[in-house]
Amino acid sequence: MLAYVWQYFYTTYLRYWFKWLIRQVTRTCELQRICSSYGPGAPRTINTEYSLKNSKCKLLRSALISSKERLRNHVEQIMKEKNIKVQTNPPLKESLHASLLQITGYNDLYQSAEDVRKEAFCPENPQHEAMLLKLWELLMPGVKLESRVTKQWGDIGFQGDDPKTDFRGMGMLGLANLLFFSEHYTQEARLVLSHANHPKLGYSYAIVGINLTEMAFSLLKNGALKAHFYNTVPGAPELRHFHQLYCYLAFEFDKFWLAEEPESIMLFNQYREKFHHVVRNLLIDPHVRLSLSAATKN
Repeated sequence: MLAYVWQYFYTTYLRYWFKWLIRQVTRTCELQRICSSYGPGAPRTINTEYSLKNSKCKLLRSALISSKERLRNHVEQIMKEKNIKVQTNPPLKESLHASLLQITGYNDLYQSAEDVRKEAFCPENPQHEAMLLKLWELLMPGVKLESRVTKQWGDIGFQGDDPKTDFRGMGMLGLANLLFFSEHYTQEARLVLSHANHPKLGYSYAIVGINLTEMAFSLLKNGALKAHFYNTVPGAPELRHFHQLYCYLAFEFDKFWLAEEPESIMLFNQYREKFHHVVRNLLIDPHVRLSLSAATKN
C-alpha cells in the first residue's frame, strides 16, 4: 500500500519537478538523457516508454499508439515540442524512432497473436487441415495416419481421436506454435516428443504444447515479454518472433520436467506453475534473451 501511495505521489507531483531540475542543470530533456545513456535494447526502450507514458504532454503520450507509417513524423513533432535541434542531436532521432518502433510493434504483436488465438480450428478449412497433417508428418515421419479421426493422434499427445477439440482454448495459435517448432526445429521437436513418450516420465506432447502457448500468450498480454523482444528484435516484433519464444519454452519445459522427475502426470499443473515462475524470474532481467539456439548449446 505504501509503495502504491509513493508511486502515485512521485508520478503525480515529484516527477515533474525532478525532471525540471535536472533539465536546468544538464540543459537536456529526459528523452535526450535516455537515448544518450543507453544503446539499443530493452533498457533504452523501456525507459523511453515510461517517459512518454507519464508525460503531461498529450503529443508525447500519443506516440505510444502511433501507427508505423506515422512514427517518423511523430518523432519530428516530439523533437519540435521539446525544442531539440536535429542538427545537433542526429542520433536522438533514430534512437527515439527505433524505440517507438519496438513499443508500437509489441502492441501490434499482441493483437496479431490475439487474432490467431480467436480463430477456431475448423476441419472444413483446407488450410487448417493441411497444417494439422503437416504436423503429423514432421513429428512421425514414415508413419501413415490410418484415417483423419484416429487414436493415432494420441502418439503425439492429443487427448482424443480428433485434435480439433484440443485447440478450443488457444485456437489456431496453439497449432501454429506446434507446427512452427516442428518445421524450424525438427530434430529438437522430435527429441522432445521422444521424451514425452517416456514410459515413466512421459506427458502429453501436444496438450502440454498448447498449455505452453497459453503461458506464452499470457506473458505477452501482461507485458512480461517486452524486455526479451526489445533485446532480440531491433525493429517491430512479429508473430514469428512469438513462435520462436514458444519454441524456447517447449524445449526448456521438457528439460525442466525431466530434471524434476514428477511422480505423476497428475502433478502437471503444479510443475507448470513452477516452470512459469522460473521463466518470470528470467524475464525480470532487463538484458534477458530467451533463445532456443542458445538453450540447445547448454
